[in-house]
Amino acid sequence: MPAVEVAGEFETIRTLLRPLAHPDHALGLMDDVAVLPSRPGYDLILTKDAVVEGVHFLADDPLDTVAQKLLRVNLSDLAAKGAEPFGYLLACHWSARCGWSEREGFVAGLARDQETFGIHLLGGDTVRTPGPASFSATMLGWVPKGETTLRRGARPGDAVYVTGTIGDGRLGLQAAQGHLSLEPERVDALAEQYRRPVPRLAFGQAVRGMATSGVDISDGLIADLGHVAAASGVGIALQLESTPLSAAAHAWFDRRTDPLAALQDLATGGDDYEVAITLNPLEEAAVKREAERLHLRLTRIGQVTAGSGVSVTYLGQPVAIGRAGWTHDR
Repeated sequence: MPAVEVAGEFETIRTLLRPLAHPDHALGLMDDVAVLPSRPGYDLILTKDAVVEGVHFLADDPLDTVAQKLLRVNLSDLAAKGAEPFGYLLACHWSARCGWSEREGFVAGLARDQETFGIHLLGGDTVRTPGPASFSATMLGWVPKGETTLRRGARPGDAVYVTGTIGDGRLGLQAAQGHLSLEPERVDALAEQYRRPVPRLAFGQAVRGMATSGVDISDGLIADLGHVAAASGVGIALQLESTPLSAAAHAWFDRRTDPLAALQDLATGGDDYEVAITLNPLEEAAVKREAERLHLRLTRIGQVTAGSGVSVTYLGQPVAIGRAGWTHDR
């Protein structure tokens, strides 16, 4: 049902968004720009992602969780670079369902994550659209000069690791849609992970200088490792049976009759927002200690080789992968 009529753009900015603004650099959201001074000894890192109703979130998802997902998918890019988050520019394309109370909910989600991750709003734009609703953020962060963990640093002989678990994003979408037959607590856990993934910021900063490359897992584990392989001019050998699964994903996996196909689904589904890194084997012990300090699961899933692309094996046998992950033009 369409939302009730709401106040205009400037009332939305003045009443809802201005309290989120950076106290020093956003100019009270009363200008067309933010003024950001340079930070000596640091590189400024920028990334931009959007979320669109029907593509990245469901039409009945509460807008507070949509706002949090928007910030977190952008923060995940910073995590993979080893960056310290600073602030963001926001664009809101409000559809007919975005009444005043829905906008208040969206801003409440932003406010919660601003406090959680130590960031502020720097500016942006709001418009109405006939739909669907969509939102985008440009996230800014800092990395000590020359220390950004890029995709292009992997070298043959490096080990490949991934944080957390893989496949919860794919299963979480099914859970949120009501299409997953599991115990209610597992369905709820997966839906929560889909709506509010956890960016691995502390880990990314902790291993900066030890990881030779890094990427966040947004398009799918195999696809994103492919991005590293292409940028670094190397191959990556992935042992599919090493894919780390959550308890909920294990419960789903144990009910599959074709374990290989099930693992392929999880490794290509996307929306996980974990971080994959490559590193010299001499750094493995130190990186594992950092993961333990942060109480973060870290799993070795393969190694970097000479060659190109991602080669996948399952229990020692080569596996042909069709679709490696999510693309927006499929």
